[in-house]
Amino acid sequence: MKREQIFRAALFDLDGTLIDTEGQYTTFWGREGRAYVPDIPDFAQRIKGTTLANILSTYFPGEERRAEIKRRLDRFERGMSFPTIAGAERFVADIKARGVRCAIVTSSNRDKLACVRRAQPAFLTLFDAILTAEDFRRSKPDPDCYLRAADRLGADARHCVVFEDAPNGLVAGTNAGMFVVGLATGNPEEDVAPLCNYVVPDFTGITYDDINRRMDGKNNRHAAD
Repeated sequence: MKREQIFRAALFDLDGTLIDTEGQYTTFWGREGRAYVPDIPDFAQRIKGTTLANILSTYFPGEERRAEIKRRLDRFERGMSFPTIAGAERFVADIKARGVRCAIVTSSNRDKLACVRRAQPAFLTLFDAILTAEDFRRSKPDPDCYLRAADRLGADARHCVVFEDAPNGLVAGTNAGMFVVGLATGNPEEDVAPLCNYVVPDFTGITYDDINRRMDGKNNRHAAD
């Protein structure tokens, strides 16, 4: 019997989910953390998935210091590389062919996205919408960004799948009432698994049918309860 098409919209985080940049950001923010907030040894991990505005306002007092950190980050991003996560391009093309609408939902700003676009122009054309930090009011783990993305795509939350690697983003997807796929690209699988419905090492080997089947199973369990 053919399964109902439950999986209709895919909402992807960017860094560490579609683009393999988390190691580079860990280097940058680890350095800033050691210099300015040495009392938070896990600073680089703690801020993953949050907007730059949130990071600066929460941890770096003073406009002059914030402006200097932003200037350093801008220079750093211009020199970064932006390779895709294994299997990402094939997977997005596969689900697009099945009628799934796709959006990038990133805490990065438009300046950073311009760097990614220069490095991966063809890849970004696969997405129906791209939301950056300027497009939502509250940073992850608040669900605002994913709810706005679903609205942009005209999709109900129960038909949306969030793909995330960072704890803040995984919690945001769950708080949005969506099916959450966690990628263990930057964190151990045992840390990711409790925060999502399904955990994978990357996109290699997963398909539309795999996700749709798992969503269907989850819905059937809830109906039985």
